[in-house]
Amino acid sequence: MKAVVIRKFGSPEGLEVVDLPAPVPAPGQVLIATEAIGVGGVDVVIRRRTLTHAFQEGHLLGSEVAGSVTAVGEGVDASWTGRRVWAFTGLSGGYAEQAVAAVEDILPLPDDLTCTDAVTLGGSGVAAHFALDRAGIGRGTTLLIRGAAGSIGITAVQLAARSGADAVAVTTSSAERGARLRALGATHVLDRAGEGGGPGTPLGFDAVIDIVAGPRLPHFLDKLNPNGRYVAVGIVGGQPPVDFGMRLVENFRRSLSFVTLSSDTVPGPDRQAVRSSQFSDAARGSLRTVVHEVLPLDQAVAAHRKMDAGEVFGRIALTP
Repeated sequence: MKAVVIRKFGSPEGLEVVDLPAPVPAPGQVLIATEAIGVGGVDVVIRRRTLTHAFQEGHLLGSEVAGSVTAVGEGVDASWTGRRVWAFTGLSGGYAEQAVAAVEDILPLPDDLTCTDAVTLGGSGVAAHFALDRAGIGRGTTLLIRGAAGSIGITAVQLAARSGADAVAVTTSSAERGARLRALGATHVLDRAGEGGGPGTPLGFDAVIDIVAGPRLPHFLDKLNPNGRYVAVGIVGGQPPVDFGMRLVENFRRSLSFVTLSSDTVPGPDRQAVRSSQFSDAARGSLRTVVHEVLPLDQAVAAHRKMDAGEVFGRIALTP
């Protein structure tokens, strides 16, 4: 089968299309003929080696796919064969014509939901849901979403607006992107530095959801109201300063809190329940997915170049 691996960590040019043996489902697993493959921020930070996991050269990228089950491993109900599913493949295995996943990490797709929409929402929607939950967002609260043009941010904007939040502010790189985010529910648009927003923009926020991190993270801590909650769900902008926690200590009397959130720590049944509900909403049109572009699998390098350049609004999907 065709697959994309990391031959050299760093730039997108380190990715390479290779031929690999097709995987065989182990007990408790299914084999999926992929129809759509999500290109996510986690793939980028693994390729750049921003994450400190012990990934090796030859690593097969990709954490979520959608397609049809073609075989099942021992102990798996044979009725899965032939069904369209979304699947979480872990931190490896998705950028390929065929992928395996544990049966507890797959979900059947509604008839009206495309495979491309499934990989646009499947991982990011759960991250957005539980980030908002950790942030305590609901009626009467104010929220700033930093890096809102990606698939996590786009879903978070919609869910926060649906919750009745008083303000759903976003940071983004252009007026055009800001207008698109407003159409999805954002109430105020700030620039990447967190400035601007126009009349009525809150001076502080009850919560910040940060998908970027990087060197400017401490600046956004300063935007929290007393008792404010900062939820970091990504590091696509790189690691924050090693001493960023000093900003919290310096503001001790304001009772600020900082948490990181990986949806890996959410119990599997809870993730799947939220994902199933969001898939149903997307199939009905009450939750929008935004697909930036669909590219062939052998153009993974181009997809990662676009991610590095900050050109992507929504999500890129690859197709075999």
